[in-house]
Amino acid sequence: MKVLRVVWQVLLLTVLNEAGGWVVQALQIPIPGSLIGLFLLFALLKSKVIRVEWVEAGATFLLAEMLLFFIPSSVQIVDFGAVVQKSGVQLLLVIVFSTATVMAVVGLVTEKIVRWKKGGRKWKQGTQSSV
Repeated sequence: MKVLRVVWQVLLLTVLNEAGGWVVQALQIPIPGSLIGLFLLFALLKSKVIRVEWVEAGATFLLAEMLLFFIPSSVQIVDFGAVVQKSGVQLLLVIVFSTATVMAVVGLVTEKIVRWKKGGRKWKQGTQSSV
């Protein structure tokens, strides 16, 4: 029964992702369809049209298996051997810098959210709300 629930939730997330693609095609906007699908999911969750329980197990499964989604793009690097040989150092620097930047930003935002949820409801560091 749990497997069926996860399959159903992954299907729902896939439909929302595809809906984002359809919106992009219909409106001819230069934004990835997956991002529009994510905003659509957010709006539906925020408006309580979709409950978190309806997508939580499927999203957890997809996050746990995320590494599998990168295998095809990693294998494609073999096709670009000349580019890697010519610009390998620059590519490596860009990858390291962008990864470090993403990790730092995610860490700071997560820290702010945890502080906000635990204590005060203000975003400023070190201040506590009187709520």
